[in-house]
Amino acid sequence: MPELQDAAVLVPLFRDDQGELRLVLVRRGEGGIHGGQLAFPGGRREADDRTPLDTAIREACEETGLSRDAIEVLDRLPVIETLTTGFRIAPFLARIRPPERWRPAEGEIAEVLEVRVDDLALPETHGEALEKLAGWTEPRLIPFYRVGPHRLWGATYRILHPLIPRLTAGEWNL
Repeated sequence: MPELQDAAVLVPLFRDDQGELRLVLVRRGEGGIHGGQLAFPGGRREADDRTPLDTAIREACEETGLSRDAIEVLDRLPVIETLTTGFRIAPFLARIRPPERWRPAEGEIAEVLEVRVDDLALPETHGEALEKLAGWTEPRLIPFYRVGPHRLWGATYRILHPLIPRLTAGEWNL
């Protein structure tokens, strides 16, 4: 197996005007290996990034227009590896102050989504589908969350799934 590439993501959360806890996701543009997928803002490490946290914050700001001073990191989450694309991802949970208007990176991010955490916790939001991805010899059952017309799956799902009960239980001061 080739050497894994380091990447990092921000798991941004905020309370809306009604006090609802919201998670910020991006829908990637149609190009590239993750085209059209829902993801946390983030990406691969660049030479100028001193730490994985530097990568997560830089990428989140570039991809969404979020300001660095609007980010408060609450926790470093367990590192995960992608199953097919060769990334080692360091996720960071953060409380944010969203901008007046999101500014998705042109050509890279199709849209920025603000998803209610309580909606993700509903049993009917969760599903599974039999999929055969590149490099797999057999189809596998892939779990996902329904987010509007989209499916949130893969590495993003694996980061988010253990977080949902912890977020709804109020483990962090959000």
